[in-house]
Amino acid sequence: MPDLPVISINNLDHYFGRGQLCKQVLFQINLEINAGEIIIMTGPSGGGKTTLLTLIGGLRSVQEGSLKILNQELRGCQKSQLTKVRNQIGFIFQHHNLLKCLTAYGNVRMSLKLHPEIPQREYRQRAAAILDAVGLGDRLDYYPDKLSGGQKQRVAIARALVAQPKLVLADEPTSSLDSKTGRDVVDIIQRLAQEEGCAVLLVTHDSRILDIADRIIHMEDGRLQDG
Repeated sequence: MPDLPVISINNLDHYFGRGQLCKQVLFQINLEINAGEIIIMTGPSGGGKTTLLTLIGGLRSVQEGSLKILNQELRGCQKSQLTKVRNQIGFIFQHHNLLKCLTAYGNVRMSLKLHPEIPQREYRQRAAAILDAVGLGDRLDYYPDKLSGGQKQRVAIARALVAQPKLVLADEPTSSLDSKTGRDVVDIIQRLAQEEGCAVLLVTHDSRILDIADRIIHMEDGRLQDG
C-alpha cells in the first residue's frame, strides 16, 4: 500500500520521571512523512527533537497517543514487532559509533546480519557497492583509526543504508564535520534516499544544509510546528 505514510503520529505526548518529578517533554505531536520525503527538524537544544527521534526509532516506549511506522502501531506493540520495525530503519547518529575492531566493510556488514532474508554470499557485494556509493570504494578494509572524521561518518551512512531501509533517522549528522564534508554527507543522504525512495527525518542545527529538505519543521518546548 504505497499511499500509506512511512511515519504517522497523532496526539503524541511524552513524559520523563514519575510522581512529583514527572515532567511533560512532548505535547500533542502530529506528523506525517511519506516515502521519498526528506524532512528536516530544527529547534533549540533541549526542545524535544532527539526524544521524538528516539520514539520514532522504537528506542523509547510510546506512552500516550499514536505513533505508526510503516502502518505498525508502536504503542504497546510486542518486542518481536518492534524488532521488525527497527530493521526497516537506518540510524545515523551525531557520532559515527563505529566499532573500532572492525573494518569499514565489517561495520557495514553488521547491519546486514540483522536481515536473515539477505544471503550471506551477498554481504561483500552489497557492502562494497554502498561504500563505493559514499566514496569509500578504496577503503573497505581500513579500520576506523585510519579514516578521517568525514570518512567515518560516510561509513556510518553506508551502514544505515546498506539494507535499503524504508526510513532513515539522522541526528545531527554534520555537527562534527567541516562545511565541505558536511555538504558531501548530506548530498549522499539525499541522493541515496531519492534513489531508494525511503523517507528521511534529519535533525540539525546546521543552516547550511536546509536546502535539501522537502519540508522543514520546527520543534521548541516540546511542540512541533511547520518551519
